[in-house]
Order: sequence, then C-alpha cells, then structure tokens
Amino acid sequence: VQLQASGGGLVQAGDSLTLSCAVSGRPFSSANVGWFRQAPGKEREFVAAISRSGGPTYYSDSAKGRIAISKDNARNTVFLQMNSLKPEDTAVYFCAASLTFFGGSYTRTPSTYDYWGQGTLVTVSS
Repeated sequence: VQLQASGGGLVQAGDSLTLSCAVSGRPFSSANVGWFRQAPGKEREFVAAISRSGGPTYYSDSAKGRIAISKDNARNTVFLQMNSLKPEDTAVYFCAASLTFFGGSYTRTPSTYDYWGQGTLVTVSS
C-alpha cells in the first residue's frame, strides 16, 4: 500500500485547510486510514481515523468539533478537513493505513498502522 499526503501549507490562525491522502496498491476498501501529526520535539500523536467501510470515525479530543475525516471511494482518497486552525496545530501530518486491526485503542496507536505516507507540513501562524 502506498499513501501520498498532500495539502499542507502556511495558514493563519482561524483559517481552514483540507489535507488529502491518496491510497494505492491495494483495494481502497481494504484500508482503514488514520491521520497523525508530529510537532518538532514531540511524539507522533493521533488526530483522526476512518474505517475501511467509511462508517466508524474516530477523533482525538483536540480534533473533535474542528476536524472532520472523510473518504471518497471513487478517488481512493481520504480527506482531513481542518477548521479554526490554531498555532498549536502546527506539525507534519501523516496518513497511515491499517489492513488488519482497527477500532478501540488500536485506532489511536501508531504501531497499529502498517503503511505510512511521507507527511505534509502544516504551519499555522498567530
């Protein structure tokens, strides 16, 4: 499975941004996809995830109400819509795919995911 994240950039606090994760190499319907982020000097942290069926979605506490994850099966792409961005959202954002375990605590754990994209940088200025 190959994942290509894109859509990052420099925005101002309060702006919105949509990240894309293009998935290839396996049937799109087989991949549970998560978004993580890593700020300088910090550990990689979970942001949001969506199941292979597009049904259950999961969010970190900091993402709830501001961030929405969705998928477009026709385009083999998962989107991360981020609103009301804050300077603390500044990080490299990675998308990742799990073909096996998903749900519950597995969803928020980086080691659950078998495949990772290269990351896209989001910088939010105050």
